Amino acid sequence: MVTRLDTDEVSPQVQQQGDHLFATIFFTPEGYADPIPSYRAFHETAPVHVSAFGGAVLSQYEHCRALLRDNRFGNGARGDSNDSPFIAGNPEIMAVRQEIIDRQAGGAQSMLGLDPPDHTRQRSLVSRAFTPRTVEKLRPRITAQVENYLDVMVANGGGDIMDDLAMPLPVSVISEMLGVPADDWPGIREPVTALVASLEPGATIDELRASMDARDTLINYFGELIERRTAEPADDLISGLIAARDEHDKLSNDEVMAVTILLFAAGAETTTNLIGNGVNALLSHPDQMERLWNDPSLVSAMVDEVLRYDSPVQLDGRTCMEPAEFAGLSFEPGDRVITLLGGANHDPAVFDDPNRFDIGRYAGETAAEPVMSFGSGIHYCLGANLAKVEAQEAFSGLIRRFSSIEAAGERPFRQRMVLRGLEKLPITGTPR
Repeated sequence: MVTRLDTDEVSPQVQQQGDHLFATIFFTPEGYADPIPSYRAFHETAPVHVSAFGGAVLSQYEHCRALLRDNRFGNGARGDSNDSPFIAGNPEIMAVRQEIIDRQAGGAQSMLGLDPPDHTRQRSLVSRAFTPRTVEKLRPRITAQVENYLDVMVANGGGDIMDDLAMPLPVSVISEMLGVPADDWPGIREPVTALVASLEPGATIDELRASMDARDTLINYFGELIERRTAEPADDLISGLIAARDEHDKLSNDEVMAVTILLFAAGAETTTNLIGNGVNALLSHPDQMERLWNDPSLVSAMVDEVLRYDSPVQLDGRTCMEPAEFAGLSFEPGDRVITLLGGANHDPAVFDDPNRFDIGRYAGETAAEPVMSFGSGIHYCLGANLAKVEAQEAFSGLIRRFSSIEAAGERPFRQRMVLRGLEKLPITGTPR
């Protein structure tokens, strides 16, 4: 269990406040709707918190950044559900989470759950497909796809941003990169959304069981696709992974599967939420929307500000791999630590007026510190460059095709926070 190096005891009130704030963010409708007030309170009352489940919760920018770069903390050796901060004290949920762990035991992990050298080996095989230069070559194709989706929205005078643009765009992009046939895109999008529900602290039993079913569905689908690509290689990432398996013995067959599912899920979910969260932020701040429409050159800076202001990924975690002291705390192997990326992005010690949405914050020579939304260190998001380009083209397309957009109904967030995004986002637009 994590302990404090400082001998001064934390008052019961501060302890309860920290646990209450964590529970509010990840288990309540208020937290799902707007976590910013809770992040502010974390900074003020419990910036380094040892929670009731025995792990540490960090919310300050420098702590989160340094922890994610510290090789004493890794993604492997996760242990069992008894140590998990995600069980919410519910024995039934704990049992289902343990079932998930048991079902995955012995199978290959993707790079997301690995430490060096296996992490390095897997990541090196796909990293070239996501470099800035490689991604930039994809921009014309991404622009063309944006135009196709916006053609429908323009003809209809609007639509649901999530269903009509934010979801299909990244799915189509990552599918083409991997080699997933276009006819199959709709059928695997829903299982991916169900799969990642298990990452959420507040996932229900039904969601956890649906996540297990979704994993089986995706394994069956990609297993068949890998067999087809083995017989008939193509110019895509799956074929490249198969070549690494067969020619260089750098991947096992299970690893090909694990990496493929990870790339599809990460490529689809996070960018979907980035686009949706960005449109929602603009609708909630009409002065910033008007500023962007009047100056489209701010699109790139605006995307960075959306990543900071309402990150599509709000939490990351690590497990202590060796005895360590960090941020005034003492860790033993197996201890857990959670980095609140959303909190780090709202740290008043780093960002001026952090709770203000300012699309010019990352413009010019005096741009703010880099966002923590993609993590840091060796697990820095592989698809960060791709996500930014997709979002830039989505917003550039909206500006190009609509002289204005307005909300056309409720914009509820999904009951999720690790991967934060909207359930629906209806708009009306005035075509140019």
